[in-house]
Amino acid sequence: MTPSDYEYLRKILKEHSGLDLSADKQYLIESRLLPLSRKSGLSGIDELVQKMKGGSSSITAQVVEAMTTNETFFFRDKVPFDHFRNSIMPEILQARASRRSVRIWCAAGSTGQEPYSLAMSLKEMGAALAGWRVEIIATDISPEVLEKSRAGLYSQFEVQRGLPIQMLVKYFKQTGELWQINAEIRAMVQHRQLNLLQDFSQLGVFDVIFCRNVLIYFDQDTKIDIFNRLAKVTAPDGFLVLGAAETVVGLTEVFKPYPERRGVYRPNDLRAASPRVPAVGAIAPKTLAVAGLRP
Repeated sequence: MTPSDYEYLRKILKEHSGLDLSADKQYLIESRLLPLSRKSGLSGIDELVQKMKGGSSSITAQVVEAMTTNETFFFRDKVPFDHFRNSIMPEILQARASRRSVRIWCAAGSTGQEPYSLAMSLKEMGAALAGWRVEIIATDISPEVLEKSRAGLYSQFEVQRGLPIQMLVKYFKQTGELWQINAEIRAMVQHRQLNLLQDFSQLGVFDVIFCRNVLIYFDQDTKIDIFNRLAKVTAPDGFLVLGAAETVVGLTEVFKPYPERRGVYRPNDLRAASPRVPAVGAIAPKTLAVAGLRP
């Protein structure tokens, strides 16, 4: 891959996905795009770039997808899910007692392990959420990974990574060599294709937003822009959960750290009015009772 091809790919990736590759990441592009070149019947990355420069939107979309599909697994890093269960949801239950509904957004949800981990965590709360409406929106830039997430089918290797054996037995059934998460849990998660660089205000306001392990790939200005827009769709008393290597500190003051809960942030002004209901005409809220529970 020539230096000029690398610079062209860096520019395209930043424009289309926000991915900000440093000058020393040529190996990463080669490892992701050489297989795509072969799959497309091309001689190498140089021919791939020529197709992109020739206006092939299909090839460009495949390149962006290949470069933005990131590793994920069930209950990744564990601690954020402990915070969700032990700190975030108890506050939500108290604050939303009159409304009895909760909206959760899992941004960059990839192949579904994170949103389904949240769904299983809520299901485990049992009677505490009886009669509540629960909405989990999972978004990702990649249509391919969203399809995998919708299907809820995972290999033996994937279910062995982070998923407690008792939850595998309780919430999955074996289908040949694969494991499928059960219909009740799948029904708790809605899927939407979304690029975080674009406007996402149409999603409405959320009580909890998980946006983990994606902003680390963006430059500082892009991070600040996304944080500022995330603040506008976070309820005034809501929560933002970031990855272990991500922080708002030093970038923006629209969020502040939640004391002693690493990776958890709150909107900085809690004096605002109660969160508004998503506007009519926004993405239709397919609010679902927690699977198996009735109002």
